[in-house]
Amino acid sequence: MRAELLSIGTELLLGEIIDTNSAYLAGRLASLGIDLLYCSTVGDNLGRATQAIERGLARSDLVVTTGGLGPTEDDLTREAIAAALGEEPRVDAALEGELRAWFASRGVAMPERNRKQAWLIPSARALANPLGTAPGWRVEKDGRRIVSMPGVPREMKRMWEIEVEPTLIRGAVLRSRTLKLLGIGESAVEEALTDVIRSTTPTVATYAKNDGVHVRLTGKGVTAAEVDERIEVMERIVRERLGRYVWGIDEQTLGGVIGEGLGARGWHLATAEALTGGDVARAIADAEIGDRYLGGFVRPGVGDAELAAAVAPLGAEVTLLVPHGETDVALTVRAPDRPHKLSIRFGSPEEGRRRAALGALDLLRRALV
Repeated sequence: MRAELLSIGTELLLGEIIDTNSAYLAGRLASLGIDLLYCSTVGDNLGRATQAIERGLARSDLVVTTGGLGPTEDDLTREAIAAALGEEPRVDAALEGELRAWFASRGVAMPERNRKQAWLIPSARALANPLGTAPGWRVEKDGRRIVSMPGVPREMKRMWEIEVEPTLIRGAVLRSRTLKLLGIGESAVEEALTDVIRSTTPTVATYAKNDGVHVRLTGKGVTAAEVDERIEVMERIVRERLGRYVWGIDEQTLGGVIGEGLGARGWHLATAEALTGGDVARAIADAEIGDRYLGGFVRPGVGDAELAAAVAPLGAEVTLLVPHGETDVALTVRAPDRPHKLSIRFGSPEEGRRRAALGALDLLRRALV
């Protein structure tokens, strides 16, 4: 299936609002194995919005719009879809009743301008929106589909996940697995996976994330066993080539993996940070690894000796030191078996803090696992 996204709203073109909806929907479509080919933004102009929808229907199987479903004169998405399809919108009595009940439950009368939110065209069915007053539209005509949703992110996300997404995978089983890597860049990952990156069963996609590079494997088929087997085969290929960089899968966090390693060894951890300002301690504390983490110190601007002295009274078997650095930093993990070290170079304080935090967590993981 070929899809495209159309964001509608002049405020997007003026830079007043960042279009987070498209980023969210792009990820959801990718996870379904649907090819997203185009993303467009158009202002609150009936002629241009109509042209954008007509263009989308000419080249895509699925057009997903967000925004323009409000009750005001500049909310023109319904009119644009109707014009593109040559159909006349009319007030749906049941939808109007639901809207009036929504306002009544809040002790106010519905403004008459909100009646346009109860419009439907013959090819459209309403998508429920319990979080707001703007129902969405699901339109099907001549083998093409339009899904139109509100621009408010929380309303859009709920509508997509509950009302839309299940209709796109009906009759099929969808499975996804994400491998998380550190110590290698996204371009290097793609290069190592060149011959499988265009696979369709399952699809293989790479993403640069805050905790490294993610490789997502997504399969769709008739049975769960069939899909799982394909994903497992592809995972073995990825691990054969990049296994030394893989630190986790799916919902695992670096802090959680470190906690598992400490528990397996029966060790405890203490941290002392200068450059990272407590970022490592926060990541470990968020993982809720219990008494395996004895605590940490933050001493800005100091080196290894001061950090080691600060953390020594805690008596942990494993200590992590992240000293201060202007353009480079040498990280140290002291463990009962041997010390582990990692040097990181960087260009700015912000980059150094981010890279040092990730490097420190990965160094801990390697030392423990």
